[in-house]
Amino acid sequence: MGMTNDSTGDDFILVGFSDQPQLEKILFTVVLISYLLTLIVNMAIILVSHLDPKLHTPMYYFLTNLSLIDLCFTTSIVPQLLWNLRGPAKTITPIGCTIQLHVSLAVGSTECVLLAVMAFDRYAAICKPLHYATFMHPRLCQILVGVAWMSGLGNTLIQSTITLQLPLCGNRRLYHFMCEVPAMIKLACVDIYANEIHLFVASLVFLLLPLGLILISYALIVQEMMRIRSTQAWYKVSKTCGSHLLVVSLFYGPSTAIYIQPSSSYTHRQGKFITLLYTVVTPTLNPLIYTLRNKDMKEAIIRLLGKDTR
Repeated sequence: MGMTNDSTGDDFILVGFSDQPQLEKILFTVVLISYLLTLIVNMAIILVSHLDPKLHTPMYYFLTNLSLIDLCFTTSIVPQLLWNLRGPAKTITPIGCTIQLHVSLAVGSTECVLLAVMAFDRYAAICKPLHYATFMHPRLCQILVGVAWMSGLGNTLIQSTITLQLPLCGNRRLYHFMCEVPAMIKLACVDIYANEIHLFVASLVFLLLPLGLILISYALIVQEMMRIRSTQAWYKVSKTCGSHLLVVSLFYGPSTAIYIQPSSSYTHRQGKFITLLYTVVTPTLNPLIYTLRNKDMKEAIIRLLGKDTR
């Protein structure tokens, strides 16, 4: 009997931050503000990119998908987290846990691949500027985004199914604030070595492989810049790539810390705070980084508000 069948009518207990009640009130406010910001700014990016013809480019097509991912990611986690932070009830239904596990893992995996696609787009724009328009044609962009989404769905179908098949033997206390694979496999009353190997292999494919491709893209960009040796070109590249590099660091740093290192090497408390970074903080900062550092996006917003930028 797996987690889903075994636990019908029996809610999971998300221990979360209940060992620090004084922190829960502060966290509730911070998480609520972050979530509202995430909703407003990401929806604005999707809307502006869709409505302004000047933003119908590969970069904004990928950015729109990143905003959609961030919306799905936080919405699969934050409402439940807020509910558990505001009162004594710390439960999540088995179906709620299953949905949260599937959705957060699917969109999280998709984001890993999409960030690599965005790095490839930056490489094409900087290193192949004359062929960029023909190279990054809409059909290729759709294929690349499709690959990102399909790989994310594939990963969640495999990982979540394996995780939910584990027998629990009545153990339903999750030392976490969400249903996430590393925390959930610890509930099993059988040897989870094979599950840890599955998780590690999936982490290599979805975290380290895309990160490797991102680093290769930026190494080629730096190589191209060294050849040009123009201060103006360096400035333009740092503006173009700075936002993406910052987003990559914010996402890959915490998620790699959770999924790549051995589970025994960090405490429950450390794990929860690291997860809080990439599930709540990063999706809030991503759109802000892209809009605040982006002249095109700011001008498009002004145009849509009916003001002339000139």
